[in-house]
Amino acid sequence: MKKVVTFGEIMLRLAPPGFLRFSQANSFDVVYGGGESNVAVSLANYGVPVDFVTRLPDNDMGQCALMEMRKRGVNTQNIIFGGDRLGIYFLETGAVSRGSKVVYDRAHSAMSEIQPGMINWQKIFEGATWFHWTGITPAISQGAADTCLEAVKVARSMGITISTDLNYRAKLWKYGVEPEAIMTELTSYCDIILGNEEDAEKHFGIKPEGLDITTQGEHVKAEAFLSVCQQMMKKFPNAKKVITTLRGSISASHNTWAGVLYDGKTLYKSPEYQITDIVDRVGGGDSFMGGLIYGLLHYPKDDQHALNFAVAASCLKHTIKGDANLVTVAEVEKLMGGDASGRVAR
Repeated sequence: MKKVVTFGEIMLRLAPPGFLRFSQANSFDVVYGGGESNVAVSLANYGVPVDFVTRLPDNDMGQCALMEMRKRGVNTQNIIFGGDRLGIYFLETGAVSRGSKVVYDRAHSAMSEIQPGMINWQKIFEGATWFHWTGITPAISQGAADTCLEAVKVARSMGITISTDLNYRAKLWKYGVEPEAIMTELTSYCDIILGNEEDAEKHFGIKPEGLDITTQGEHVKAEAFLSVCQQMMKKFPNAKKVITTLRGSISASHNTWAGVLYDGKTLYKSPEYQITDIVDRVGGGDSFMGGLIYGLLHYPKDDQHALNFAVAASCLKHTIKGDANLVTVAEVEKLMGGDASGRVAR
């Protein structure tokens, strides 16, 4: 199988143990993760050859992040080194009516100081069939945005499938630019676009027609998002599929989870899962994207199966501590087949 390439920042995640608040913490649990690195780990777990491309500081923390990727079977040969620090984010895990919090400490990270010309995309894309980026990367800095644009242009010239997870982050985009212009140009190169209703609205001003998302709660109707998918395809004519995740938030601990995929003609809807005791929802969208890429590569003529795989994979991620989805194809297919018992396998 030809390889997938992902590009973005991997960070050090520091979280108080369990459900402690920041002010209660005397120690922090250490995890390494980031949108595109999480996708890479998912794909490696599914047996897909995958390269993760980033810029790391040449110090102990950069080496720890590198080792985490190697441990998970991700190729790290195309990672470049430079800069002084690894980006950090702090996570306070919510429960019931108290939502989770994220505090970023990633200014002047090695990845934020990347510049076009530092990465040989032509060489990296040799033998690749797919390139994935997210809206987090261009939000970090102008240099990261320019390097991402450099990547998608080379990938398009080489006939590589390009996907994005729009991933709007309100706490980023602080370097004095309008996100819409940058994201519109980058997304125009994409074949596969994933996002939720907030991503579409915040990046492009696209809203579900006749629907107030704020009043939906647990009742998220798939059909309501057909207009979003249609508007996205009209804005981005290169897009072959637009996918939306559907999260109904009953509480921080209990969500409903599903998705829709639109191919320009048919709106495919997945089963809906009740996730009643969330262990860790960070990385849920990344696990969906990893499952979707795997599904579209393995079932190229069965969009329904690909969508169902992505939703089941990301449902399982909510049961796993950390950023990455550490599940196998067999475990995802077991859930897809209706076995949600959680019984001991022996």
